[in-house]
Amino acid sequence: MQLEELDNKLYTLNQGFIEDVRSIDGDILILGAGGKMGPSLAKLCKLAVDAAHITKKVIAVSRFNNKNAEKELQDLGIETIAMDLMDDMALQLLPDVKNVIYMAGTKFGTTGNEHYTWAMNAYLPGRVAQKFKHSRIVAFSTGNVYPLTSVDSKGPTEDHPVGPVGEYAQSCLGRERMFEYASNTYKTPVLIYRLNYAIDLRYGVLLEIAKSVRIKKPIDLSMGYVNVIWQGDANQIAIRSLKLCSSPPTILNVTGNAKISVQWIASEFGKWFGVDPIFEKKEQSTALLSNAARMEELFPFEKVSITDMILMTAEWLQQGGPLLDKPTHFQERTGKF
Repeated sequence: MQLEELDNKLYTLNQGFIEDVRSIDGDILILGAGGKMGPSLAKLCKLAVDAAHITKKVIAVSRFNNKNAEKELQDLGIETIAMDLMDDMALQLLPDVKNVIYMAGTKFGTTGNEHYTWAMNAYLPGRVAQKFKHSRIVAFSTGNVYPLTSVDSKGPTEDHPVGPVGEYAQSCLGRERMFEYASNTYKTPVLIYRLNYAIDLRYGVLLEIAKSVRIKKPIDLSMGYVNVIWQGDANQIAIRSLKLCSSPPTILNVTGNAKISVQWIASEFGKWFGVDPIFEKKEQSTALLSNAARMEELFPFEKVSITDMILMTAEWLQQGGPLLDKPTHFQERTGKF
């Protein structure tokens, strides 16, 4: 496949998705739409609105330091608002809408800058929850709020006790608690969207492993298993989750429903690139995993398989597709980001 064909795999629509978007009442506001995942989510949302033949605004809010990215959204008919969400006066001036997808947050650079991480991941969500207390809110979170669990298990379900490791994960639990507080206090319908490792061809666990295999860089096996999900599938589920918001909040694990061996992933890329992967350290008995059985029950559409993700990632690399120079640090076991 050519680069454009590969990229378009992020924007696959299905009838169930289109019907859900049609049935969601009101405009959709995406906060933090300029990050790794936000632009593709905004585009997918707009494509579904257009396919449903309805009048519904899709509004993307971000600092938009990359003006080209902002223009791409505008060219599709997405309204954009360039602002810093930490500016409380600007936050209060945002339009009141019925549906909010909250994607803002910070992870990398936490160590040594913990106060900013807590401000972004816990203080700001409290301000947003207050501003949009009459809206439906899908609040992005992370599987990092769970403790490391046995690789012999399927990972924690949504009912598993949380146990965040490190200040980043702790601050993400703080974000959840702020939206939970608003939901219980103001009866705000909320869904906590605990995402593990969405895969984009420009960024993600698979790309990181593939690059290491290709240049014969040793791959750390201490985090021996991961869950991954195609970013287009994860975006679709986030948008459709607006229909599942409730008070008290609904919690949803979003990831691939199978744990995948890091060693196996590397070996598959080795076949593509004609090299033998190099490994270091030993697999540990625990890993950061999530059980996505509930997600599969709620959203049983056919998702991109791990085999296809590996194929697309290999082709993207071989053809020189653009990359984001942002490692995932998926091997991190002590929560220091």
